[in-house]
Amino acid sequence: MTFIDSHCHLQSLPRGEQDSALDRARERGVAGFLVPATRLDEADEVLNLCQRHSDVCCALGVHPHEASSWAPGDARRLESLLGERGVVAVGECGLDFHYDHSPREVQTEVMLEQWGLALQLDLPVVVHNRDSDEAMLQALARPEHMPLRADFHSFAGHLDTAVSLIERGFYLGVTGMVTFKWAENIRTIVRSIPADRILVETDAPFLAPVPHRGKPNEPAWVVEVAQRAAAERGEGFEEFGERTTANFRRLFSRVSGTFGEAG
Repeated sequence: MTFIDSHCHLQSLPRGEQDSALDRARERGVAGFLVPATRLDEADEVLNLCQRHSDVCCALGVHPHEASSWAPGDARRLESLLGERGVVAVGECGLDFHYDHSPREVQTEVMLEQWGLALQLDLPVVVHNRDSDEAMLQALARPEHMPLRADFHSFAGHLDTAVSLIERGFYLGVTGMVTFKWAENIRTIVRSIPADRILVETDAPFLAPVPHRGKPNEPAWVVEVAQRAAAERGEGFEEFGERTTANFRRLFSRVSGTFGEAG
């Protein structure tokens, strides 16, 4: 039985702690990790993780919180970085109208530039979407975005939005929120996602699952996420691990042939 943590910000940890966090996860059967950047100046650190660990891959891009940092020439710089070994996606990019750390029009412009690169390079995108469903669906409806492949990570939107995304063939990421007492809406969505469109993630160091609430999250705890998600769906734990691993490999098709397999 193996799992892949499809979204963990290991670059937020000191280097020594990165390695120990990975070791703790491997001991629990986590066989692969996708680390998404949030800024271009994180690229070197994220790529270093991929170079040091064959079971780590990454996405490179600019988070909506950081969209105001996007400068002329950044699209070309990102395009160059996306050719590096270990890069399997563009992101984390998207829209966040909850915090509005960057102006909404800037978030949209920067997201669309990154989607354009993903389409040009035939890469999937890792999408952040918070309190921005209408604008997100409008952007997705543009004809040029019909071929887009995407993981809507840490999905916590409305059920009708989830249905719209699933109908487009996108994948939805499930986090520790599925274990939160208040999050029946998340559990409803988890029960509704087709088996071939679900991923599991920690979003470490955020959203630690029960029974680890209040602690910095870590990739080892994707097991708790998977246990609760499988139970909600009425699936066997091992079967769920195999299925979500296969889903990951299908979407992030640039991963190596052995990525996500038990060592």
